[in-house]
Amino acid sequence: MRTFVRNMILAAAVIVMSAAVADAQPGRRYYVDAGWQFNGTVGNGFVTRGNGWGAYLEGGYYVLPRIAVGLFGSFNTNNDYVPRQTYMWENGEALTTDFVNSIYQIPFGATLRYRFGWKEFQPYVQAKLGANYAEEYAYMPVAVMKDDQWGFYASPEIGFTWHPFHKSNFGFQLAAYYSYATNRSAAFGLNGINNVGFKLGVSF
Repeated sequence: MRTFVRNMILAAAVIVMSAAVADAQPGRRYYVDAGWQFNGTVGNGFVTRGNGWGAYLEGGYYVLPRIAVGLFGSFNTNNDYVPRQTYMWENGEALTTDFVNSIYQIPFGATLRYRFGWKEFQPYVQAKLGANYAEEYAYMPVAVMKDDQWGFYASPEIGFTWHPFHKSNFGFQLAAYYSYATNRSAAFGLNGINNVGFKLGVSF
């Protein structure tokens, strides 16, 4: 009888421990998020409008139940229309034209994510560090001016993923972010690029 009771207690302890481990490590240990990105450049005089010409892809692995490390990549294009006006030079020459200013960015690098829960609804905070490649254009009817450079990129982000389907890692993601890149362009008067925006996509 003692052996039977002892075996029952051991079996119950194993079941309880297994349930605790299963609850602590639900679903997959990795994630992949991808979707559409709306980005606005702020704090500069070259392009100030927000545009929805962007997309992102990121993935990571939960080294602990709440902490994941991963990689990210995205792109954004922001355009600003400058109405027709006349520009004068010191030598007396003049040019009357309208044009479109444009900034194209490709940030990529590493991520560190902390999620506050691991059930269907998973709010999180995330930090991104990496590089940012940027190109600046001024499109005129008869000419194009261009500059490009590399910079350092840093971005805090807050968001959530929602997995509404039982026993499925498929879900939806919504997040807001701020980022700063050290890209500089003397030709277009850029001294760093500040971005704010939001992301809407799917999660696997």
